[in-house]
Amino acid sequence: MIFDSGSSSEQLISTRQIAELVQSQLNSIASELRPDVLAALRSAQQQESCPQAAKTLEMLVENARLAADTGVPLCQDTGTVWVLLEIGVQLQVDLRGLQGALDAVVADSFAQHCLRASTVRDALSNRGNPGTNTPAFVDIVSLAEAGDESDYSLSVHTMLKGAGSDNASALTMLSPGSGEEEIVQLVLDLVREKASNACPPLIIGIGIGGTFDKVAGLSKRALLRPLNQTVDQAASSDMTAGLEQRILQQVNTTNIGPAGLGGKTTALAVHIETAPSHIASLPAAINLCCHSLRSRSSVITVC
Repeated sequence: MIFDSGSSSEQLISTRQIAELVQSQLNSIASELRPDVLAALRSAQQQESCPQAAKTLEMLVENARLAADTGVPLCQDTGTVWVLLEIGVQLQVDLRGLQGALDAVVADSFAQHCLRASTVRDALSNRGNPGTNTPAFVDIVSLAEAGDESDYSLSVHTMLKGAGSDNASALTMLSPGSGEEEIVQLVLDLVREKASNACPPLIIGIGIGGTFDKVAGLSKRALLRPLNQTVDQAASSDMTAGLEQRILQQVNTTNIGPAGLGGKTTALAVHIETAPSHIASLPAAINLCCHSLRSRSSVITVC
């Protein structure tokens, strides 16, 4: 994850500031792989025992180098644009006109960098392409009080998510009596069925809890966590951290491997985000992400 930390003497963060920050993130997001993901690919290449898998990983690392050097996108599917705002409790943020401002930024950036426009006007009634890759898909989260500088900070995350990996994702409303075994099996079944179409090695984001509409967002937020961050730093409990490692180990015994051609590197990481839920519910969402995890994260802190 790339974090650009800055500060502002303004007591109110404006829509214009947010839009300008997202535009700066979009300047390189399509062609520069996140450093933690690139490091994980290199590490997997060194540890991969299958020669064909190791060669595939070498090619992915070389693809990342060429994309960064030339400014050509890592993948032809430059995806939809997802923007997540995480707002500290002590922060004042003016969100008036935010959707229109972000749509304008996306249209301008995709035209400027010659990125493929992939959205349709309406998923059911009008599948014509507007040619702008809009709208931006925007989520806003108000953070709980932490008692530190994050209370005065706005985190802005921008991600490009292609259809191949999103189409391989899933959401299930489990029985509230379900436990780790059911969750592990849910992930393994999905990986066996769809991982090859999602351009492995994967980063797997899992959301557990919340409601039907919120759990998918949890799974996507899980992808923002740096791969080089040890699980006990970010996971909500030792149980969650252990479950992440257990799922990763089992996923990597499927022999699907890089590009679906075999090997032990089917996934680079598994990240889980949990939340409270209704006593009668256990929502679980699995968001598969391809090896080209394209996101940027920036923080604005008000002094």
